[in-house]
Amino acid sequence: MTATPGRPPTRPPVPTPPADLRPASAGLLERGSALELLAAEADRALGGSGRLVLFRAPTGTGRSVLLDAAAELGAKLDMRVLRAHASAESSGVPLALVRQLLDPPPGLGGLDDDTPQPPHHLGHPSRLWQLLCEQATESPLLVAVDDAHLADDASRRWLTEGARRLTGMPVLMVVTERGQYDIAPPTPSLAYSLSPGMVRVHAVAPLSRPAAEELVRGVLGADTSDAWVDGCVRAGAGNPLLLHALLDDLRTVFPYGGRDGAAVGGDGGGSHDGAPEPRLPEDCAELYPGAFVAAVSWWLENTGPGSTMVARTLAELEDAASEGYGEERKGQAATAEREFASPGATGTPGIGPGPAAHDSPGTGQDPGDDFGGFLSDLTWADPDRVSGWITVMIRLGVLRRASGTGVPRFAHPLLRGAVLDGWPRSHRQALHLRAAELRRRRGDGAEAVVGHLLRATPGGTAGSGVSVGKALLDAAAGASRDGRTGAAARYLRRALDEPMPRGHRATVLTALGELEFVTQRTGGTPRLAEALRLQEEPRERVLAAVTLGSALTGQGKPHAALDILRDLGGLDGEPVLARTVQAASAFFSDHDPEIRRAVYTRLRERAERSPQWISPALRALIIRYEATAGLLSAESAVRQIRRLLTAPEDPLLVPYLLGTAAAVAQWADTPDDAERLIRIGLTEHRLSPLHPVHLALLNARVDTAAARGDHRWVLEETADRLRTPGDAPRTDASNFLAHRVIALVERGRPAEAGRLIVDVKPGEEHDSWELNRFLYARGLLRASVGDPASALDDFRECGRRQLDRDVESPVVTPWRSAAAECHLLLGEPREALALAEEESRYAAVWGTPRVRGRALRVLGAATGGRQGLKLTAEAVGILRGGGLDVELIPALITHGLQLTAAGQSHRARPLLREAATAAERLGAVRLSADAELALRASGARRSNVALTGRSSLTGSERRIAALAADGRTNAEISELLHLALRTVETHLTSTYRKLGIRRRGNLPAALKGDVEQPS
Repeated sequence: MTATPGRPPTRPPVPTPPADLRPASAGLLERGSALELLAAEADRALGGSGRLVLFRAPTGTGRSVLLDAAAELGAKLDMRVLRAHASAESSGVPLALVRQLLDPPPGLGGLDDDTPQPPHHLGHPSRLWQLLCEQATESPLLVAVDDAHLADDASRRWLTEGARRLTGMPVLMVVTERGQYDIAPPTPSLAYSLSPGMVRVHAVAPLSRPAAEELVRGVLGADTSDAWVDGCVRAGAGNPLLLHALLDDLRTVFPYGGRDGAAVGGDGGGSHDGAPEPRLPEDCAELYPGAFVAAVSWWLENTGPGSTMVARTLAELEDAASEGYGEERKGQAATAEREFASPGATGTPGIGPGPAAHDSPGTGQDPGDDFGGFLSDLTWADPDRVSGWITVMIRLGVLRRASGTGVPRFAHPLLRGAVLDGWPRSHRQALHLRAAELRRRRGDGAEAVVGHLLRATPGGTAGSGVSVGKALLDAAAGASRDGRTGAAARYLRRALDEPMPRGHRATVLTALGELEFVTQRTGGTPRLAEALRLQEEPRERVLAAVTLGSALTGQGKPHAALDILRDLGGLDGEPVLARTVQAASAFFSDHDPEIRRAVYTRLRERAERSPQWISPALRALIIRYEATAGLLSAESAVRQIRRLLTAPEDPLLVPYLLGTAAAVAQWADTPDDAERLIRIGLTEHRLSPLHPVHLALLNARVDTAAARGDHRWVLEETADRLRTPGDAPRTDASNFLAHRVIALVERGRPAEAGRLIVDVKPGEEHDSWELNRFLYARGLLRASVGDPASALDDFRECGRRQLDRDVESPVVTPWRSAAAECHLLLGEPREALALAEEESRYAAVWGTPRVRGRALRVLGAATGGRQGLKLTAEAVGILRGGGLDVELIPALITHGLQLTAAGQSHRARPLLREAATAAERLGAVRLSADAELALRASGARRSNVALTGRSSLTGSERRIAALAADGRTNAEISELLHLALRTVETHLTSTYRKLGIRRRGNLPAALKGDVEQPS
């Protein structure tokens, strides 16, 4: 007990509350109304009419500081001050608080008596009241009681009964009690049973933002940066206790950290050298010795176990999300924001990381409702109390709602971290295990379940009802479909920590190895090798060996890949598996000329000895080989391939058949067939990235687009395929890189193409067909920038490597034609003619318009004279009308230049204008520039404005547009004119642009001139 000695009963003036408090006195910031209330009630008590003043406030907002101010005020007014502080430890002792307050004589029993329980009879509270009255007769009293919510029931009854008797007594009771919404319903307030005339209740609110900012700058300095002030205010949540503790830590660890222009030194000190200011910490470990963490822990302790559990659960869910992304962070914020919005959501558990974590509270409440239900189920708490608690914590500034979703978050990472500090890891893992089971029962997505399993103890899911293996595999499959390979790999790595059957483990290892190979390029093979070792069934062993072999081949180790397949043995009695191994070997051999020759020699010999053993897929591979060797015509190849596609084939071998058939169809100038086969292979068969045919189909798709001259699509398709997981450009010589280089050259961007290949070292690359394609592309780039000598070296090297692989035909890479053009530029017509004649012979064997027209064009240029004119004219005739503009344009330019040189400019100009228009339509900037130069050489001048209107339509465009205007479908036009469907679509798109229309229905009027034509 604290008492002030008695004084004469004179009534001193009541002091006026201070008008301006220093910022450091955080307990009294914005407490002017409370102090005014104290002064008024003290004056009333001195006048002989006391009353109870009750201060209700959340933990840490300054209840005790107000009680100290009341005691100080009472002492100044010569009131005798009696103080007591209730505690949880004494809450079970009847009248313990009152006995502490009045310190009664030993005859009434004391708190330190050995009596197990102090005497409690009807006269005891009355006697204690008499003691109070006796003291009040000697001097006005100020009774100050702190934390009355912790008092024993008898003391609380005594206080409320005493409040009813204060009228006419010089006694002011000032009592504080905790007033905050917690998960457990609180003890009824003292004011609950009192009339308003007997008690004055004052709710103490958290600090406003301006007051909190004033406090921060008052402690850290007036020049504290806005970023630090904002972070401190959010982390302190307007709570003076938390804010003071945080500022104490910051002053110790970062004495100059928050000031404008300050930089932290290596010893934690600072200097004003103009360096960038350090960032406000977001990890509580940076704040130790940890006054802030201790303050938050005390705040949690006062909220009760229910509120503490809910707060920690919310913090753990948010923390799990903030750590759950890594390389997947880009593009995942939206998924994380949605994950608790509705059942069936997917994604990492918790609340997504990023700047939105500190957004202002959102206005919508509906998206967060389901999260509140999930939180209550997870913590076994009353859902209504959880919902109310979230609402109150948002009002207090502890939480905020994420904009757009309404999901509650902690206002700052420091606050979240302090809530989690000291919570055992085992408890957090158990929480995630419960969350996984709860999500499974709710029907949430596999990734939502797995997101919790990632943070649960491996092997600790037994009996939980969660099928870990299935959930992880389902989640990995979903992430892979969405292109989130990093997340998929993370799920599979977690699966390997669980006990599982041998075959199941092999499946997981295979899937993980495939993902790691895709993301790391050099990774994955150890996983795949272990998967192969675990496989026992012949079929599974073959599939695992093929997958491992594909990874090794991708790393430039085709010999090792073939060794893996040979180690499988003869597969006696398993003809389908033996054929699968043979087909995979053929695909692997494309990466090494020596292996390729050996594999195809054995395959062709077997076809002669045992033709019945050769399945459609293997027969297609032989056709592909003979086509590239210059032994087969396109007509024969396509006829055989189409027959093979209708023959029965085992499902294991169908992808090999589709991949081979697509390549042959593309070479044979049937791009629609090629695209259809590619689409079937990629969509219907769902090949893994390490299936030998998967990459072959992707390459065939980009080959087909390039053959159409669709350079824009090629650039879009190859952009992402030339990036590593770290977003750095790949430096391996791939087919995608080659096509990108060529597309950039054709689009008039050679400098960009040059930068793309500057780090590629062909001498360090493993020998593969893709390296040959790269050499050809680099040769085209060098030729386009005026370096025919270097270009010729690339084309010659490409040709040498092609011939080593028995690839004679120009269907793959027309290196002879390209080299011949370089010889012409270098003034070496004899060498050019020899190459052009050889190219023309092989082109005649294959027989498609593309290879024949290209070969005749170059041969005509090398031949020159009248014979050369005849050959280039033939090339134009072969290429015209077949949808082969990418080859027709250079043929028109070459023939036009020859006509100009022969003095026939009037015949050259229409051809050159046609070339310029077609190049413009394709977006082929390089060819368009060549056509413009040729036109100038012929004495003509083209307007810079693109040709539009009916007069700008080419003959093919007019024919197709007329049929479309008559109501014919694209498919019917394709059949009538013997054109590819894609060609019809391209011509119609160009026609719409030239006529200035957007719909097919506008064609009749536009062709008749009934609509205004663009000039």
